Amino acid sequence: MTAMKSIELEDLRDRLPAITDTRLLEALAREGKVMDFEPNQAIMEPGQFVRMVPIVLEGAIKVLRTDEDGRELFLYYLEPGETCALSLTCCSANRPSEIRAVAEDKTRILAVPVQLHEQWVDTYKQWKDYVSSTYQHRFQEMLVALDAVAFKRMDERLMRYIVTKMKQLRANELHTTHQEIANELGTSREVISRLLKQLEKKRWIELGRNVIYVRDDFEELISK
Repeated sequence: MTAMKSIELEDLRDRLPAITDTRLLEALAREGKVMDFEPNQAIMEPGQFVRMVPIVLEGAIKVLRTDEDGRELFLYYLEPGETCALSLTCCSANRPSEIRAVAEDKTRILAVPVQLHEQWVDTYKQWKDYVSSTYQHRFQEMLVALDAVAFKRMDERLMRYIVTKMKQLRANELHTTHQEIANELGTSREVISRLLKQLEKKRWIELGRNVIYVRDDFEELISK
């Protein structure tokens, strides 16, 4: 992670088009600090107290739930312009984090001090609306994740995971390992390897060393 730095108002305006309140943008530019993270670098670990509200400016953040045995379950991605509802919840309750947040690729965030979060909810209507829409959107995403674990077969979950990864990275070349996928889907590497081999036999994907090449029409194929 590089040293924290400030951000120009016009740059912030371009990166957060949903926020048009100049006073709020000025407060974000004045109080927020820009932080850069390398791919796979942890931004938040379970048990840490949340000291800032992270707003993604570039790249993406992968949010995972970790159990007592260290097993992980993928919840959702944070993309530019978005923040984490679970971080907001921990801020409000002054509780340690219950999630792990990792930079998916080179990622830049705007870190807003937690003590300002509650103040801004009362001061700026757009901040209150931004927080409310974040809760609603993330709640729906966590319901999708819960439904997948409860009701979907692992092959369905894997195919949906591949589609989500393609859209998030805007690429058909996914650099990841079978173990990393297994960790995020809460299963074993052997299961993931077997299912990926089945997809390769169908010629829907091609497997390389720590890379998966996905057909352009993959999402269309799995929906048939």
